Parts: sequence; C-alpha cells; structure tokens
Amino acid sequence: MELLQLNDSLRDCQRCQLSKGRTQVVFGTGNPKASIMFVGEAPGFYEDRQGEPFVGAAGQLLTELLQSIGLERADIYIANVIKCRPPNNRDPLPDEIDTCKPFLLQQIQLIQPKIVCTLGNFSTQTLLERKVGITKVRGQVIQLEHFVVFPLFHPAAALHQNNLRVPLKEDFQKLKLVLEKITNTPTLPNTFSPPTLSKSTTLSTETPTEPPTQMNLF
Repeated sequence: MELLQLNDSLRDCQRCQLSKGRTQVVFGTGNPKASIMFVGEAPGFYEDRQGEPFVGAAGQLLTELLQSIGLERADIYIANVIKCRPPNNRDPLPDEIDTCKPFLLQQIQLIQPKIVCTLGNFSTQTLLERKVGITKVRGQVIQLEHFVVFPLFHPAAALHQNNLRVPLKEDFQKLKLVLEKITNTPTLPNTFSPPTLSKSTTLSTETPTEPPTQMNLF
C-alpha cells in the first residue's frame, strides 16, 4: 500500500467515536520520502477545518523552529497519533490511541524516516510504549528497532509555558546535529509489518521486556 492509498482508505473512517464530531480526517502532510518525521498528538480546531496538521499557532512556531535548523515544512513529514479532533481539544482516550496507532505505524513504514521526532507526552509514550514524561526524555536519542526517536516538547506547550521555549530551541539545535550524524549512516532495516487493521484493532500498552536504547552520538 502507498501513502496516498492509506490516506484514501481513512477518509471516511468510522472506527471510533471521534468520527462523529470531526470535520475531516487529518492524515498527515509533507515529503513522503522524508528522512525526518514529526508526530504530534491530535488535530486541533484549525487542523480539523483545513485537513492539515500543525496549521495553527503551534504550527507557526514549529515552522520557525524548523527554519532555525535549515529545514522547511516541505522537507519533513508531519502527522499525529490521532487523526480526528477530540471534542474541545481534550486528551485522546486510550481506546482512540489504540485504534489510530496502527495507521501511524503504517505511515512510518511507508515513509521510512531515519528519525521520528515525537512532540509531547502522547506521541512519545505511544511510540516508546511506556509511560514516561517528556521532561525526562526530551532531547534524547532513543534507538528503536527500525528508527530513532527524538522526543521534543510540543510547540503548543511552549506557547502556553514561555519557560519551555529556550529548551525547545536548544533541542532543535541538537536535533540538527543528530540528523546530520544519522543521515550519514546506513539506512536502518525497515521491514516490520504493521498490525492488521480492523475496527477492533487494539495494541498492548504494557512496558516492553526490552526497553528502548538511548544512543550516545556525542
């Protein structure tokens, strides 16, 4: 399946309760061959209206941060764990995450990025499959089986808590160095099969027996 086909297959998704209140499914956008992918939490008001992730104030900040390290939105791919806006921007529920996670994994499989930047707690915990606070792991290079995870504060959090802006900017500068190092190494094998997709798909949220490995690239 190609990325466009996966997108088309989700346009009328009815797998969870979020389908009742959304304007449209917000699949993802950007370079389908990107070396770096960003994963947020869920669409907000503007994303739900425009059908594109990170188009509000948090998206503007993200664009500025990307430009600070020489990247444009067209260079990356960006998506969310949840593809439909939760009512009143509430936190995603566990069953909603379980329903949408297989599609995120398929996006990663199809794009094959070398590094996935998780923005905030929900995307970080979803991909690491363990409960961990973003404050403890942000700016770390974490090697999973098929790609590297680089957790970052969510831009929306930095807009609401001004004291997070400096560490977020610092982590983006570190990300620039990490990306340079990783893109100069051989591509990691990306042969995993995504979970079987169905209306009743659920994934385990238990802590993995083998925890992710933090890499020391410096």
